[in-house]
Amino acid sequence: MAAPLPEGRRGAAGAAPWTAPARTRSPAAPRPDGRKKSQLDVLEIPSIPNPFPELCCSPFASVLSASLLPKATSRKKQVIKVYSEDDTSRALEVPSDITARDVCQLLILKNHYIDDHSWTIFEHLTRIGLERALEDHELVMEVLSNWAMEEENRLYFRKNYAKYEFFKNPGSFFPEHMVSFSNETSGAIGHTEILQMFLSSSTYPEIHGYLHAKEQGKKSWKKNYFLLRRSGLYFSTKGTSKEPRHLQFFCEFSNSDMYMSLAGKKMSGAPANYGFCFKPNKSGGTRDLKQLCADDEQSRTCWMTAIRLLKYGMQLYQNYMHPYQGRSSFNSLNISPTRSISENSLVAMDFSGHRSRVIENPTEALSVAVEEGLAWRRKGCLRLNAHGSPSASQTATPNIAIHRSQPWFHHKISRDEAQRLILQQGLIDGVFLVRDSQSNPKAFVLSLSHGLKIKHFQIVPLEDDGKQFYTLDDGHTRFTDLIQLVEFYQLNKGVLPCKLKHYCARIAL
Repeated sequence: MAAPLPEGRRGAAGAAPWTAPARTRSPAAPRPDGRKKSQLDVLEIPSIPNPFPELCCSPFASVLSASLLPKATSRKKQVIKVYSEDDTSRALEVPSDITARDVCQLLILKNHYIDDHSWTIFEHLTRIGLERALEDHELVMEVLSNWAMEEENRLYFRKNYAKYEFFKNPGSFFPEHMVSFSNETSGAIGHTEILQMFLSSSTYPEIHGYLHAKEQGKKSWKKNYFLLRRSGLYFSTKGTSKEPRHLQFFCEFSNSDMYMSLAGKKMSGAPANYGFCFKPNKSGGTRDLKQLCADDEQSRTCWMTAIRLLKYGMQLYQNYMHPYQGRSSFNSLNISPTRSISENSLVAMDFSGHRSRVIENPTEALSVAVEEGLAWRRKGCLRLNAHGSPSASQTATPNIAIHRSQPWFHHKISRDEAQRLILQQGLIDGVFLVRDSQSNPKAFVLSLSHGLKIKHFQIVPLEDDGKQFYTLDDGHTRFTDLIQLVEFYQLNKGVLPCKLKHYCARIAL
């Protein structure tokens, strides 16, 4: 075998000394020395390092390794603005693939709120008076991309207690007179089985009932018999007939979003205040809306809940059962999800002695908690005393104002405003707020949601032996202040239709 050429001979071929001209030979050309290509590549590597690797473009060896190059990323960051109920706002820089649930988690952590899985992002279309709750898995940037430049739409951050309530209490959402089943189904069907059919079964629960529909291009509304099936929403052209020849297609849900009408009577002339509509994803005009109106809140809730289940199916159940699963975009923010505060994570402590100790006796722990609550109330009276006199703090006068610092108290809001706040945060049993009475300046009103309706109970002040009390039941049960009254009815139903569970609060960002 012939000896390889010296380095000087190879460098004299007219190319730069470090380019190795022999490496430009065509792979198909015969080798005069009979060596294999792999051997030739090993032997012909230049002994002098390449001083300018970025100029080299050899077809056989890449000087810049792909692993050393910066990886191109498509996850750009954008700035979004989120509002709260008191119109304060906060700007957030988030990845382009962030979900609505991740935005909630970010705001919960930044504002030090407790996560009870009811926080929700709402899309508010100001110009046409529509609003909807974004599902936890929805991409926020996709929602914003459907907004027109001239529209003043907003994202709101607030509680939505009814978001997954139908999984816990399906009986309130699916009344028997509105649900029927296919012919293959036999026997009695419970509410749990109805949910299973919506999520995974080949048989379907059919939702049916009367709805008012706004006629396209007209101001008039027409009442028709509607049916909800897996293929979409239909209405009958002949009474309550379900025959295929009498059913006309109204809307399907894959390319549209469902909104609640906030001012249907005023803006569209709807016959009632229980309106909802379907809006195409890529359209913002009112002429493309398919508007409907129910006769009562129970009917509207049933229709809207069933449509959510048909559209998203098992995804809703996964959001409910595993709120943090698959949140890769949230993990990219280097923030770990916050756990909800549970009873198992808190213990009663006694710091009265030289060394602190854990109170293991439940009776002792309860008495300590009650004592601390009373002490906190007395301190509140001291802070709220207008004259700043400690001696006057023990009287009943400061108790009048102690409730003003509570998140469930709303000062001078109207009955309609109270109903709007409760409706926004979910019409489930136990959602409440306390407000000033407009008819009696000395009284207060407890507004409470029960049975998909909002009821109002007057809290009347009483005076006995120079002391002032508050009562809901004509003096049978008396309380020294509103905080004591609310705490009692959170534990006892009393004269109310249900216990107080979730308070309506105006949060600030």
